[in-house]
Amino acid sequence: MSDRRNRLGEYLHARRGLVTPEQVGIPGGGRRRVPGLRREEVAMLAGISADYYLGLERGRDRNPSAQVLESIARVLRLGDEEVAHLLGLASDKPRRTPRKPRRETVPTGIASLVASLPHPAFIEGRYFDVLVSNPMARALSPRLTPGGNQLLDLFLEPAERELYPDWDGTTDCYVSSLRQAIGQDTDDPRFIELVGELTLASTRFRELWNRHDVSVQRGTSYLFDHPQVGRMRLDRERLDISGSAGMHVIVFHAADHSPDADALALLRMSALPSGTT
Repeated sequence: MSDRRNRLGEYLHARRGLVTPEQVGIPGGGRRRVPGLRREEVAMLAGISADYYLGLERGRDRNPSAQVLESIARVLRLGDEEVAHLLGLASDKPRRTPRKPRRETVPTGIASLVASLPHPAFIEGRYFDVLVSNPMARALSPRLTPGGNQLLDLFLEPAERELYPDWDGTTDCYVSSLRQAIGQDTDDPRFIELVGELTLASTRFRELWNRHDVSVQRGTSYLFDHPQVGRMRLDRERLDISGSAGMHVIVFHAADHSPDADALALLRMSALPSGTT
C-alpha cells in the first residue's frame, strides 16, 4: 500500500509519467530514463518553480493553492473528475483514530425489487461486493452471488475473464471507478484488504492501480461471451440507492427485438427453476 501521508505526491508522479513531451509541445529528442515529463518540465509549463514542484511530489509542501493545482492539472491533461480528485488529495487531513469496517445493509424494499426484475440485476457495495442478486444475474455469471466481489473475480477467476472479450477495457473501467469511489478514504479497512490482495495476486491490477486513473461509472454497454447463449452486448445501468451511500442497483438489459434481446431471452429460460414454463 502507498504512504497515505503523501498521496498527492504519488498521484502527481504517476500522472506525470503518462504525459509525453510531444503532447505538451516539447520536442522529445534525446533519451529519457523514464517515460513522461520531467519535473522541471511540469513546473515550467505550470508557471511555478522546479523546487516548489519537487516539494509537492516529495511531500514537503502540503498546502498548495487551488490555482497552482489547476495549472498543474492543465499540464498533466487531467479531466474534470481527475482534477476533483487532485484537489481532494491536497485538502485531505489525516485521521487521528483508526477506521472501523463499514457495514453495508441493503434496504429490504430494494432487495425485493431486484429479486422481481426480469433482467439480470444485483446490488453492489462500495467495494464492488455483490450484496444481493437475482437468478438472472447469476445466470449471466455464477460469480454474481451474494458474498462475491466483482474485482476479485474479474482479475483472479479465469471463467470470469473469459466472459468479457474486452477484458482489458473492462478491468481499466473497474479500477478507475474504484479509485473514484474510495476518494481519499484510503484508510478504510475493507479497501486496504481488497487492494492488498489484488496487488499481490494480479500484475494487471498493479499496472492499472499505479496509473491513478479516476472515472465515474455511468450507463454503458458490455460485450459478453456467454458459455450458453454466445456473444451479446448488454446495456448496463447503475442506479443510486437513496440514503445508502456507496450502494447501487446494477441492471443489464438489451434493446427490444435485437439479437442481444433474443440471447437474453434464452438466458432467462435457463434461469427458470426446473419444471417451470
